[in-house]
Amino acid sequence: MQLNFNSSKPIYLQMVDEVKKALARGELTPGDKIPSHKERAQMSQVNPNTVQRAYQEMEREGLTETLRGQGTFIRNDPALLQRIRSEMAREAVEQFIDEMRGLGIEPEETERLLRLRLYARNEEGRP
Repeated sequence: MQLNFNSSKPIYLQMVDEVKKALARGELTPGDKIPSHKERAQMSQVNPNTVQRAYQEMEREGLTETLRGQGTFIRNDPALLQRIRSEMAREAVEQFIDEMRGLGIEPEETERLLRLRLYARNEEGRP
């Protein structure tokens, strides 16, 4: 997982989001072990306390679990992947709607533009 941090969101939350994206893309699966705090800090070139905070947040959200002496793992929960995908999709749609409203585009026009692009992508053979 490669992180390109931006200043609009705390780094630890960006790290959590990157794990969620890796799960949604199939790069991580439930039961996978993730790097230790120290390894992640070195890989990401961030303060170990930032990684600690990210790992605490992932555990609080039910995304990971830490097994004493073994490490931190993606929670082996069959519903986890669907929950993450639904959450991320909802956030992406909310962001899109906010952007369109910010541009002053009415809901009907937003829907029309979205349908046009979706159909065009299908005709191009793109997902």
